[in-house]
Amino acid sequence: MTEFSPEEVADFKESFGLFDRIGDSQVGYNQVPDIMRALGQNPTNKDVIKILGNPSADDMANKRISFDDFLPMLKLVDALPKGSYDDYVEGLRVFDKEGNGTVMGAELRIVLSTLGEKMSEDEIESLMAGQEDENGSVHYEAFVKHIMSV
Repeated sequence: MTEFSPEEVADFKESFGLFDRIGDSQVGYNQVPDIMRALGQNPTNKDVIKILGNPSADDMANKRISFDDFLPMLKLVDALPKGSYDDYVEGLRVFDKEGNGTVMGAELRIVLSTLGEKMSEDEIESLMAGQEDENGSVHYEAFVKHIMSV
């Protein structure tokens, strides 16, 4: 498991504190995924729920967690395998019917809204902004580079 430097831990603690809306040096369980993403991680919601110990919806809404309890969870997420550029390109290549490096934007929208961690319409529109050419096609290698740089 990755050990974070003292400087990283200090930065994480400062960022964690920005999510403390009550002033008790804790954050809500339901904020944990957002904090992890703000700290450069990209866990699935399923991973976060598992790391939090499979809390109920009520616990997600009401339970709070301290930074000292959060940090080991962040280490677990940091250790999770991450998809590579090649993994994502290969996954989208399946939808490249003509073998020309593009997929139909409409088809990509359907995939994003129905497979894996389903995205909302607003999230999809934000992600797809400026990605389609005049024919409604998306160059998926550039799309993956765009996503991984966000």
